[in-house]
Amino acid sequence: MAPKIKNFAVLAARAASDKKGEDILLLRPGKKSPLADYWLFVTANSRPHLEVLEWEIKERLKASGLYCLHRAKPASDHWRALDFGGLMVHIMTAETRSFYALEKIYADSPVVDWESEDSPASKAVR
Repeated sequence: MAPKIKNFAVLAARAASDKKGEDILLLRPGKKSPLADYWLFVTANSRPHLEVLEWEIKERLKASGLYCLHRAKPASDHWRALDFGGLMVHIMTAETRSFYALEKIYADSPVVDWESEDSPASKAVR
């Protein structure tokens, strides 16, 4: 499943970029994470920006056949956590991202170069 989920992870990162998400970081923690094969971190400028990023990522992945399995509730004005199975997406304001620093947990994990990655799923929807 990991190669296919990588395509979806790259697609999610590109969807965030298309909606002006900032500091996009896609990590592949491997066996360090029992929750997901890929972790995507995105910074949003405001609550409306959080909503747009969440919607775009969910819609883009849904169009390619991957659905959000779980979503943290209630919806926060500062943080959205989306579980797509092998992909966890965290969209946060800059202050929230800095405070929780989740990516530091997987600081020694490989970073996926989503901008140059050639992914079939991302080509299909772009």
